[in-house]
Amino acid sequence: MLLCSDILNVICSNILRNTFLRFPFIIAVMNAVTNKPHFADIARNLTEGIVSGRFPVGSLLPTELELCDSYSTSRHTIRAALHELQQLGLVSRRKNVGTRVESSEPTNDFRPSLASVDDLVQFGSTHVRKVLEIEETTVSGALATEFGCQNETRWLRISSLRMNGATDRLPVGWTDVYIEPAYAEIGEIVRKSPSVLISALIESRYGRRIAEIRQEIRATTVPDTMARSLQVEPGTTALKIIRWYFDAAGQAFEISVSVHPAERFAVSMQLKRSDLHDKK
Repeated sequence: MLLCSDILNVICSNILRNTFLRFPFIIAVMNAVTNKPHFADIARNLTEGIVSGRFPVGSLLPTELELCDSYSTSRHTIRAALHELQQLGLVSRRKNVGTRVESSEPTNDFRPSLASVDDLVQFGSTHVRKVLEIEETTVSGALATEFGCQNETRWLRISSLRMNGATDRLPVGWTDVYIEPAYAEIGEIVRKSPSVLISALIESRYGRRIAEIRQEIRATTVPDTMARSLQVEPGTTALKIIRWYFDAAGQAFEISVSVHPAERFAVSMQLKRSDLHDKK
């Protein structure tokens, strides 16, 4: 009996030999084998088509039925994908007209406000990034357990200091951002855009939009490897903040680990009692 992994191996080898196979077919096969929703993948593929100019601003996208046929999926899935494009500000939809391309650049309305999920986006434009190192690495052992990923998972790690503005003040913290190796080309863009969140750069270039962020805050100490760059003594009390960035399909495509010397960073939030009448 063939396992799903065996089927995938056979299919992937055939895909590599047959370069004429189109992306929608690949998505359909992966969805059929894994039984996972793939509207986020379709949205990313359509976004790439808009950004690249394959679907110019002002033009109409293929109809829902045409997209269903192209991606071998249901109308419900296509509508979910088109809704993602609307949320990005790329398209508008009108009955009896269709889906019109409105912009070739996704908008990113995530704002750090400490009032919703948006609160967890780190720092924003007020804290610039000073990139120290970009390299592909393997996450295993305790770190893999901490991340909740499989042992020996490959990631692209971007290590940087976070500075309070462009001035040469003491660093606010050290951040290691882990993203999928497929996004390796974004490394140089990260260096050239020190005030733009990496998640925003991924969204702008690939259309992979943040749907949810999970955050954990822990007490820790500054390790020897970071102490000199942070200009503190090894063992200094610090806050460790881990954030998981999930797309609409529930897949984590970015994980960040930040270490902040205690006297340079604080986390504050406001909690309000729910109206008891709302629960009746």
